[in-house]
Amino acid sequence: MAMDAKTRTVARLAGVVLLMGSLAWASVPLYNLFCRVTGFGGVTQVGAGSDEILEDTITIRFEGSLERGMPWQFKPEVRQMELRIGETGLAFYEAHNPTDRPIAGQASYNVAPYQAGGFFTKIDCFCFTEQVLQPGETVRMPVTFYVDPEIVDDREGQYIHTITLGYTFYEIDLPETEQQAALPIDASETGLN
Repeated sequence: MAMDAKTRTVARLAGVVLLMGSLAWASVPLYNLFCRVTGFGGVTQVGAGSDEILEDTITIRFEGSLERGMPWQFKPEVRQMELRIGETGLAFYEAHNPTDRPIAGQASYNVAPYQAGGFFTKIDCFCFTEQVLQPGETVRMPVTFYVDPEIVDDREGQYIHTITLGYTFYEIDLPETEQQAALPIDASETGLN
C-alpha cells in the first residue's frame, strides 16, 4: 500500500526534525573532536615538556566560560601570567557545582591567536578527561603547559606576545557509576516501610 503525499511529507519533516535535533545535541563534542584532529580554532598540541628555555617572555591569558544551560560556576584562578618561552607553566581553574545533583562536564578549549595553537603545548590538563562534581562541590583543576621555542622562528609566531587559553565547559551524561549513585533509595529496598 503506497503512502499518500501528506503522509510522505509528514514522515520527511519528522526525519528532518530528528536529524536536526541529533546534530544540535552532538555539535559541541563533534566540534571539539574536529578541532583536535584538524588544529582548527587554535587547538593546542600535547607534549612532555620543552628541552629549551629562552630568555624571551610571553604573556598567557586565561579565560573560562560555560555552555548555555551548564549550571556550574567556572573561572581561572589567575587571569594571566608571564613565562619564559619554553618554561613549564602551571595554572588552575576553579569549578563549583551549586546544584543539589551531581553533574558531569567536559571542557573544550582553544587558543588565540590561532597561529599560536601549534606552539602552545599541554603536558597535562583537566580537559583531557570528563569531570564529575557532586552537589555543592568545588574543585581546583590544573593545566600544565609550555610555549614551544620554535615560535620565535615562525613567520607569524614571532610577532605573538600574548596567547589566550580559553575553556568552555558543557554538560555531558553522568558516567554509569555516578548515575547509579545518584538514584534515590527505594524505601522498600531498605526494609524501612
